Amino acid sequence: MPCFELLLQHLHSHPQRLHQIHAVLITTGFHLASPPRGLLPIRQGSSAVFFYNCLIRACLRHRDRPDISLRLFAQMLAHGVRPNRYTFPSLLKAAAGDAASSPSSGRAIHAQAVRRGLLLDDFTNCSLVDFYARVGDLDSARKTFDELPQPDLASRNSMLHALCVHGDLAAAIALFESMVDGNVISWTSLINGYARNGEFHEAIDLFRRWIIQKDVPLRPNEAMLVSVLSACANLDHHIALFRGLEIHGFIVRNEAPLTGFVGTALIDMYSKHGHLDYCTDVFQATREKEVCTWNAMISALARNGRAASALQLFDAMTASGLRPNHVTFVAVLTACAMQKLVDQGLRWFESMSTEFGVVPLMEHYGCVVDLLGRAGFLKEAMEFIRRMPFEADASVWGALLGACKVHENVQLGDGVGKQLIELQPWPAGLYMVLRNIYAGAGRWDDAAGMKKALQNSGIKKPTGYSWIVSGDCV
Repeated sequence: MPCFELLLQHLHSHPQRLHQIHAVLITTGFHLASPPRGLLPIRQGSSAVFFYNCLIRACLRHRDRPDISLRLFAQMLAHGVRPNRYTFPSLLKAAAGDAASSPSSGRAIHAQAVRRGLLLDDFTNCSLVDFYARVGDLDSARKTFDELPQPDLASRNSMLHALCVHGDLAAAIALFESMVDGNVISWTSLINGYARNGEFHEAIDLFRRWIIQKDVPLRPNEAMLVSVLSACANLDHHIALFRGLEIHGFIVRNEAPLTGFVGTALIDMYSKHGHLDYCTDVFQATREKEVCTWNAMISALARNGRAASALQLFDAMTASGLRPNHVTFVAVLTACAMQKLVDQGLRWFESMSTEFGVVPLMEHYGCVVDLLGRAGFLKEAMEFIRRMPFEADASVWGALLGACKVHENVQLGDGVGKQLIELQPWPAGLYMVLRNIYAGAGRWDDAAGMKKALQNSGIKKPTGYSWIVSGDCV
C-alpha cells in the first residue's frame, strides 16, 4: 500500500493519470468498504479508506480543482467507506480552497467529524481551526478552539495564526504569552501578524526578542525572515535600515539559506532605502532566483533612476526562460515612464496579453497614463483613459493630474482634479496640487477657493518634517 501512495505522489501533476488509477480502483472493486478477495494482495477492511485518503491527498495537490477531493469524499460515504482521522485534514484544506462552496462544505465536513467521534483528535481539530480561519470565520475558529479540552501546540499555533490574520493582535499576544512551549512557527505567526497589520516596529522588536532567547536554537524559517524584512522595508525611519542590516548580518552569520524569497525581501528592503549596490549584491548572491526576485531587482533599478538597466534586466529575465507576471510589467512600465520611452512602453503594454498572456490590471493602465503624462502627451493620456475597459480609479486620475501640474495644463488639470475629488475627497494633497496648479496659472481666486475648500472639509494637511542622519544620531 505505501507503493500506491508513492505512485499517487509521483503522478499528482498529471490529472489524467489520477483518473485512470481511480477507474482501476472502481473496476476492481477496491473503492468499496469490503473489496473482493483475490484481486490484489492487500489486507481487507482498512484498504478502501487508505486508497480514498491517498486519492484525496493526491487530488488536493492539483490546486486548480479542489472540488475533486470533495467529490471523492461524497463517493466514499456513498459506498459505505468510513473516513478516519487521516481523511479530514485533507478535506478541510480542499474545502478552504474551493471558493464556490468552502463555508458550507467545511461545516458539513465538521459535522461528519463530530459523527465519527473525531473531535478529540488533535490533527482534525487543528485542521478545523485552520479551515475557519482561512474562510474568514474567526468566531467559529475561536469556538472550535475553546471547546478543545487540551489543545496541542499545533492547534494553538493555528489559532494564533487565525488571530493574526484577522488583526486581533491583543488576543494573539495574550495567547502567545500563555504558550510555554511555543516554537518557531508560533514566533513566525506573531511576527507576520504584526507586519501585515502595519505594526512594523513591533514586528522587528519581536524578531530581536526571539534572537536573544537563551537555550533556544536559532533556526529561522523563510517566512519569519521575509516578514521581518518586509517590516523593515515599510518603515521610513532610518532605524529600519539599520535593523535590516542587522537581520542581513544574522542571516549570513547563521548560514541561513538565501532562497529566492529571502533574497527578494532583502532586495526590496534595500531598494526602498536607496541602497542599490546592496540590491545588486543580494541579487547576484541569490542562486535560485524566483520570478519575484527578478521583479524586485527590476523594480529597484527603475525606482532608483536606472531605468535602462531595468529594461536590460527584463530582457535577461525573458531570455532565461522565466515568464513575467503582473508585477514584472508594473516595473517595466515604470522604467519606461522614468525614461519617457513612450513607444517602447506602449509596445510592452500591448505584448502583455498578446505575447505573455498577462491581462492588464488597473495598475498597468495607471502606469501607461503616467508614461504618456510624463512625456507630455496629456490628450493621448485622456483618450487612453476613455478607452479603458473599466472605470478609471483614483490612482489613474492621480497620475494624469500630476502630469497636468508638471506641464502646466490648467484646463485639463481642473477637470481631472474635480473628477478626483468626487472619487476621493479626503486626501489633503489633492487640494494642495489643485491649489498649486491654479496659483501657477495666476488664477488666485481659484487657488484661494481651493484652500478654503480644504479648510471647510475638516481635512488636516500632514505636517512636513525632515531629518539628518549622522552616524547613529538623527
